[in-house]
Amino acid sequence: MKNTVLVIDAPEESFGAERFISLVAPAFPQLAFQVATQRDGSGPGIAEARAILGFAHHFTEGLLAAAKSLQWIQSFTTGVDGILRLKALRPEVILTSLRGVHGPQMSELTFLHMLALCRNYPRVLDNQRNRVWERNAIPTLAGKTVVIFGVGAIAAALARRCKAFDMAVVGISSSPRPVPDFDRMMARSELLQAAALADFFVVLAPLSPQTAGIIDARVLNAMKPGAYLINVARGGVCNESDIIAAVRDKRIAGAGLDVFSTTPLPADHPLWNTPGILLTPHLGGLSTTYMEQSVPIASQNLKCLVENRLGDLINVIPH
Repeated sequence: MKNTVLVIDAPEESFGAERFISLVAPAFPQLAFQVATQRDGSGPGIAEARAILGFAHHFTEGLLAAAKSLQWIQSFTTGVDGILRLKALRPEVILTSLRGVHGPQMSELTFLHMLALCRNYPRVLDNQRNRVWERNAIPTLAGKTVVIFGVGAIAAALARRCKAFDMAVVGISSSPRPVPDFDRMMARSELLQAAALADFFVVLAPLSPQTAGIIDARVLNAMKPGAYLINVARGGVCNESDIIAAVRDKRIAGAGLDVFSTTPLPADHPLWNTPGILLTPHLGGLSTTYMEQSVPIASQNLKCLVENRLGDLINVIPH
């Protein structure tokens, strides 16, 4: 009997399971791929599935509880806190991420925020709509300091691009070590000192008990009045109320947020109408080539599944 592999359909992420299967299935005739359109555990093939592939936030208690034969989960995201918090995740089930593929799109979104904020691009768009001709001198990224909280694969990709813009790059890590394109590395215990150096403070740390709410009023108060906060990691890493207060009180110049404590962001949330805060709807990891980007890691791990070498899976997340 063929091994069953479920792929969770995610049309809202522009990620079609059928399309993904068409990219990987020819190399694995030993596997029986099925599309999972139900995320509550009620669909066919779940009880027999040895592996489930999908976005971390699409996994549910019901899905994992019904997957009695499950040995491995491949998340199509880097952050997997949406899976780790599920009580039905059994200790013997191996969890892997898509770490390493998001560098281009995450870096470009960060630059979108940096440029739009420092050049006040929302005002430029308002002027265009109102047919107002207004010219002002604008700051450049060259010569500015970007402080990156969380030094992993995405941070490395961002740092390389920041150096191309002649920016100074400082990293904050729980395990400081030399990393290419970083001018300086600082320990997490030096968070406030690092924040004081930032013209742009970029949050790239995963959400964990150690990072939950860590970017709060203390950190924001340590930043320069002309500095900007950008969060493209997880909403829970930052205290949103403190961000709103800091921007409103002009303790920092503004903020760019792509992630939020509640997703989608509720329509009545004050973040929507706080001047100086730029919002994007959790676009950071997405790209029009996301399926193609995910294939190399997923295929390498599928090969391990076929050959019963689960100990050789890459991007394993301990739990």
